[in-house]
Amino acid sequence: MSKKKKNIILENIKLISAGAKGVAVGKTEEGKTVLVTGAVPGDVVNARVKKAKSKYYEAEVLEVIEKSPHRVEPKCIHFGVCGGCKWQNLSYEKQLDFKQEEVYNNIKRIGGIENFETLPILGSEEQYFYRNKMEFSFSNARWLTQYEISSEENFGNKDALGFHIPGMWSKILDLKECYLQEEPSNQIRLAVRDYAIKNGLDFYDVRNQEGFLRTLMLRQNSKGEWMVLFQLYREEKENRENLFQFILEKFPQIKTLVFAINPKSNDSIYDLDVQTFFGEGFLMEEMDGLQFKIGPKSFFQTNYKQALELYRKTIEFAGISENDVVYDLYTGTGTIAQYIAKKAKYVIGIESVQEAIDAAIEHAKLNGLENCEFHCGDMKEVFTEEFLANHPKADVLVTDPPRDGMHQKVVEQILKLAPQKIVYVSCNSATQARDLALMKEEYDVVKILPVDMFPQTHHVENIALLIKK
Repeated sequence: MSKKKKNIILENIKLISAGAKGVAVGKTEEGKTVLVTGAVPGDVVNARVKKAKSKYYEAEVLEVIEKSPHRVEPKCIHFGVCGGCKWQNLSYEKQLDFKQEEVYNNIKRIGGIENFETLPILGSEEQYFYRNKMEFSFSNARWLTQYEISSEENFGNKDALGFHIPGMWSKILDLKECYLQEEPSNQIRLAVRDYAIKNGLDFYDVRNQEGFLRTLMLRQNSKGEWMVLFQLYREEKENRENLFQFILEKFPQIKTLVFAINPKSNDSIYDLDVQTFFGEGFLMEEMDGLQFKIGPKSFFQTNYKQALELYRKTIEFAGISENDVVYDLYTGTGTIAQYIAKKAKYVIGIESVQEAIDAAIEHAKLNGLENCEFHCGDMKEVFTEEFLANHPKADVLVTDPPRDGMHQKVVEQILKLAPQKIVYVSCNSATQARDLALMKEEYDVVKILPVDMFPQTHHVENIALLIKK
């Protein structure tokens, strides 16, 4: 290890595993852990320390001395800059291995749980072009590469349509290509960008909060129908209508085009009035015979095919019979609840977002399901002893909380409810393991199944089956 001023360089670090958030993990000769960004497990690297902690270093790659056998060539020209798809340089087989290992280790170490079956991770059939929803931002301050900055050339137009650079919210990477959503996603985005520049439309100025074009969302269903949503900072009726007509004429796949005027300081759409310019303002999606109405504000799994597998495995784990009463906590728009309702006696769903509950009720009517009810409110305040006293006892409980996991009061109420089976679906196995530890005196964790919803990233879902002791 060499040291110059405050610039600490770590040399010949062998990276042996993957850590949290996709970093590669190695050790110095002295045995201190090193978390390295920009490398893959198996690499031998020289790295610059960004943060020196008492027990570990956070570092970035300076040079790859020896390439890992698990390295692959990234497909995207923007790899390493845009902040997405951080594992695009790691073989998909090894991505799955590391995800499986992470889930298993979290359940054992954080949860303190032994003797459970770990099923092989369910990989995604599609490793690219798997997302059905993408959001892009307009900016008049395109991110410049270090080469461009140092060249001191005048690059003229700096308008961009793409992703925020990590850690630089005011800078946008002008996307030339993206491998996350199938065509015509790239074609639509580039056509919008080129039209706007050609016709002198103002791209949003994040720092001064002014301009015309703000964000672009592209959404598709499994039938190849598309929704386009524009957020505009201000109304420019003639410019808006000309742009919209241009896009609709060029892309007949667009089934509906909607927009919202957003003069706020943030891009959140949930409190905005979304107006329909063309079509019905929503798309319909079908999953195993169930119909779902997907609007511009709707939450819906972004990997459609893998979401189908996740739901099917959740129902399989639950082993629901026609006499079962099932509680579905954090039900969202009621997607899993309605899968359950086709098999169960009765389903009770709880969710904190009113728009999601409204959608769940609408979907139940759409699918002719009369054996489910939905309640809205903060989970720890709705799912109480009073609530349990006024509703039938659960035979099975399904829970799919956000990344932070469940509040301790919610776990306590689950233990009081004491269903025979619990199926815990999680997008964060660390908080899932923490919650399972709180239930392990009353429940056995029988088996887990990691599910890869987001190839080329470190994110992984996990399904756990718990049986009452």
